[in-house]
Amino acid sequence: MKNFSFQNPTRIHFGKGMIARIAEEIPQTANILITYGGGSIKKNGTLQQVREALKDHASITEFGGIEPNPSYETLMEAVAVAKQEGIDYLLAVGGGSVIDGTKFIAAAIPFEGDPWTILSDNAEIHQAVPAGNVLTLPATGSESNSGSVVTRRATNDKLAFLSPKVYPQFTVLDPETTYSLPLGQSANGVVDAFAHVMEQYLTIRENAPIQDRYAESLLITLIEQGPIVLTQPEDYETRATIMWAANQALNGLIGLGVPHDWSTHMIGHEITALFGLDHAQTLAIVLPSVMHIMREDKASKLLQYAERVWGIREGNDQEKIDSAINKTRAFFEQMGIKTRLSDYGIQESAITDLVDQLKRHKMTALGENQNITPEVATRILRHAA
Repeated sequence: MKNFSFQNPTRIHFGKGMIARIAEEIPQTANILITYGGGSIKKNGTLQQVREALKDHASITEFGGIEPNPSYETLMEAVAVAKQEGIDYLLAVGGGSVIDGTKFIAAAIPFEGDPWTILSDNAEIHQAVPAGNVLTLPATGSESNSGSVVTRRATNDKLAFLSPKVYPQFTVLDPETTYSLPLGQSANGVVDAFAHVMEQYLTIRENAPIQDRYAESLLITLIEQGPIVLTQPEDYETRATIMWAANQALNGLIGLGVPHDWSTHMIGHEITALFGLDHAQTLAIVLPSVMHIMREDKASKLLQYAERVWGIREGNDQEKIDSAINKTRAFFEQMGIKTRLSDYGIQESAITDLVDQLKRHKMTALGENQNITPEVATRILRHAA
């Protein structure tokens, strides 16, 4: 296990009725900007609970319309509103896209220079407006990590940034806020969390048994609980388990001291940027093919995954690996998420454009061994066709 330093400063309020706790988290004198997405939080009562919790606070402004795969253009509109209104505290109410977008807003408000360089050039963030969030779609873990992904529509760029300055001050995880989610979004969340674990688990490592066992428990839990949420969407315990699993999948803990992959995400980002697919859909397309094409590099871990997660003990090594990959693909399909480019009408001829995007974004040495070149990415995408 490699050396590491770890601190996660985000305070978590988990369970029914915990939205009320935001009243004590945000100073009453704060100038608050509430950010949200398409308005579902108005229909399911979440926004009303937030407003009620903040009824004694001095100043509240609302900004809606942050998209799935939040766009730079929309976020900069929010930055302009924040500056005009003198906002000094942000509250994101929504899923990972709203929270990701709010992190960018928090960094962009005080940023000196072009805020796009935060994403394009990894410009250093010296300060950010404090922010908290109320999570309504468990998937990305963004509610308690320091990462954000933003899309610039004008240039088909989907880029990420990391900064300890944008760690949320707090998060509220109330499983009841997820009852009204469309089944497709619930499925996306499960697959997204699953892929997050795999990016940190399915790598080359030695002597990291705590991280391995923790990751495996999350994978097994998602496999068990994911299908239940599709048939029993208002089962509190299932919603609670998935919400906690998605948080733990990317709060930093299981990735400590071990190599990471993230090639599935980087390739998937380009599919979203060019074709608009949901993030989880791209992960379901790419991950099984990464497992297949990189099977020699990942053989020992794939065999461990096969046995510990799927209980595969019969057959030779290659048969076990094939079975584990097939079961992974079948799980995604069981969740209602297709796993081939062709399922979404994307032709094999588009692969050249996708790989060109990777080159343009300097994503030419991906994976834990930096050996997923554009040529290898092409093979992965062709296998996913």
